[in-house]
Amino acid sequence: MTWQFEILLDPIGLTEGPLWDGKALLFTNIPNSRIMRFDPGAAEFSVWREGTNGANGLMMDADGVVNACEGVGRRMVKYVDGGETIEVCAEFEGRRLNSPNDLAIDRRGRIWFTDPRYGDFRDDMELDHESVYRLDREEDGSWRPVRVTFDTTAPNGLLLSPDEKVLYVAQSKYGDGEHRELRAYPICEDNSEGDGPIAGPYEVLHNFYPHRGIDGMCLDSEGNIVATAGWGKSGPGGMIYVFAPNGRVLETHPLPCDSPTNCTFGGEDLRDLYVTSLEGHLMRAHTDRLGLVT
Repeated sequence: MTWQFEILLDPIGLTEGPLWDGKALLFTNIPNSRIMRFDPGAAEFSVWREGTNGANGLMMDADGVVNACEGVGRRMVKYVDGGETIEVCAEFEGRRLNSPNDLAIDRRGRIWFTDPRYGDFRDDMELDHESVYRLDREEDGSWRPVRVTFDTTAPNGLLLSPDEKVLYVAQSKYGDGEHRELRAYPICEDNSEGDGPIAGPYEVLHNFYPHRGIDGMCLDSEGNIVATAGWGKSGPGGMIYVFAPNGRVLETHPLPCDSPTNCTFGGEDLRDLYVTSLEGHLMRAHTDRLGLVT
């Protein structure tokens, strides 16, 4: 079955972070520092939140609170009801984060996130690495960042496998000779408290080089990875890839955009795949796959 994508929203500038909240879709509009809401029943768009400091990835925690990576604000936050913003983390070892990009939340409530720095401007970077972190909740309610990767140069999208034994990371560094890979890091079972290595040596599940690699991804109910990748500059163009957990390519679905950024399942039956893009689209296709219920 080839998925047929419809364009719900013409380009408004980079869109990202699609999140199905159970009734509607939230997604970030990074250049305008706002979060949009799409109500599929009414087929209406509205502004859900403004002043988001270039928020990128979004995820809802077990309490129903939206967590966000504020890329321009260089911090991890929670957006609570009533408009309050709670800063969760803005530093690692006393130095400002680079530009938080995407996140995942495990069943213990710990927040995993990527912290790359895209673009040529790096004069204000305080860290000398671009890594994945895990935020652990302390007894006083604060969050302690623990470094997870020591070999990433531009970590982008990330996911936890359904059993939370594997961390999938999109390594997406651009440039000649740079790595553009889908990586699988085994999570060390004997290090639940972050007092040793959290992740073991990675396995490359797919190598996209020299073309554009994965930007964002989500899981279906079978634990397969559904990912956005590609662009019009080279290779097969903007595409949805479906990978088995071992990296086997199960399906590909062309997209009606040049550079997709992220995707998530939504709709009443969690079979609609929503996709955002570098240009600023919102697209949707009804699929034969079921999104993972978390």
